[in-house]
Amino acid sequence: MLELSGVSVAIAGVPVLRNVSLKVPAGGRVALIGRNGAGKTTTLRTLMGLVPATTGKVVIDGEDETRLPPHHRPRHGIGYAPEDRRLFGSFTVEDNMLLPAQVLRLSEQEIAERLARVYGLLPELKELAPRKAAGLSGGQGKMVALGRALMVGTKAVLLDEPFQGLAPALALRYAEALKRLRAALPDVAILITESNPELLRPLVEQTYVIERGEIAPD
Repeated sequence: MLELSGVSVAIAGVPVLRNVSLKVPAGGRVALIGRNGAGKTTTLRTLMGLVPATTGKVVIDGEDETRLPPHHRPRHGIGYAPEDRRLFGSFTVEDNMLLPAQVLRLSEQEIAERLARVYGLLPELKELAPRKAAGLSGGQGKMVALGRALMVGTKAVLLDEPFQGLAPALALRYAEALKRLRAALPDVAILITESNPELLRPLVEQTYVIERGEIAPD
């Protein structure tokens, strides 16, 4: 469903990714493991079209999306929860989650159905719905970013370092949310990055390791 094929990326002339190839099949659960600075975030941003590939291909649903702008990704049913959450602080939690669906011009009925699905998977977000995002804790913000990604991620969700900075109790709640997601939406693929492979072992089926911008051999 998602594929990077021989992708290299340079930022300000500095090589960041080197000949990266990975696949996330439809309904797959894939982890990308690496230390800080190894290239995990750049890999996700390249898949989302936020960082241009210098060489190689980004293929989504069999289509070459390498040179197409980022807004094409949600149209493929791909949601993205960045490491830094990127919430609008003056918006409510619910407004932050509704925004990408509204940008896609989904019908009111479709938006309502998707929001109900997100609240079913992440019931704590329903309690937080009227609160301003600026007043959330880091862990709550991570949950909102996941909910927002699920509003458009009908085929795939990319999660960048979702456990980073979470207290153990919040990390456990987030892991439980991912387990509910897996059970309720088995056809939705997940690509999740993390520096600690032990956190993801129960949640994924395949693991790639990235080191200094390169996928390590098996």
